[in-house]
Amino acid sequence: MKNNGAYILIGFCLLGLMIVLFYYHKAWNTIKTENTCQIDTVEPTHQQRLPLPVLLDSMQLIKEDLQIRIDKSEYLLFVIYDTLVLRTYPTVFGTDPVSDKLMQGDRATPEGHFKVRAFYPHQSWSKFIWIDYPTEDSWKKHHTAKADNKIPQTAKIGGEIGIHGVPNNNTALITSKTNWTWGCVSLTNEDVNDLFLVVYEGMPIEITP
Repeated sequence: MKNNGAYILIGFCLLGLMIVLFYYHKAWNTIKTENTCQIDTVEPTHQQRLPLPVLLDSMQLIKEDLQIRIDKSEYLLFVIYDTLVLRTYPTVFGTDPVSDKLMQGDRATPEGHFKVRAFYPHQSWSKFIWIDYPTEDSWKKHHTAKADNKIPQTAKIGGEIGIHGVPNNNTALITSKTNWTWGCVSLTNEDVNDLFLVVYEGMPIEITP
C-alpha cells in the first residue's frame, strides 16, 4: 500500500509539471509574438510574400497610415503601421554609409525626419521615391558644419535624394551590402516595386544612423 501511495504521488507531481510546462510554453509564444510585431513573418519565403496592397487589404489597413523607417547601421528599410512592422527590405546607401549628409558630393545618406515629395518610374533604377531633403533641419546642419569648418564655405547642400532600385541585373549590390549611390537609399528592383505600390505624397520617412 505504501508503494502504491508513492506511485500515485509521483504521478500527480508529473501531471502537475506537465501542466506548468504547457502553460509556460503558451505564455512564452504569446510574449514573443507581441514583442516582435512582425506581421510579414507569416509569409514563408520571399518569393511567396503577398504584395503590400494585398497584405493591407487583408488587414483592413490603408496606406496613408504607413510610414517608412530606415536603419543605416542595420542596412534595413521597414514599412510600419502604428507599431507593427509589415515588411522589411535589405538596403544600401551612399559610398559613405556612416556619416550624415552635410553637403553636395559627400556621398553620405541624410539622417532625420523626411517626407515623400514625389514618386515615379525611373529608366535606370526601376522606381524613384523622392524625399524632401534638404529640410529645415538639414539646412541647420549644413550651416553649422560651415561654421565649424567641417565643410568648405562654398559647399552647396545638395538634393535629389531618394529611394530607388539598382541597374538591371545588379541585385548583388544589395545582397553584398555594396554602398554604391551618391547618397540615395537603394533597394532591389523587386523590393522598390513592392514599396512603390503603397507610397503616397507626404509619407513620413525616418532615417537613423
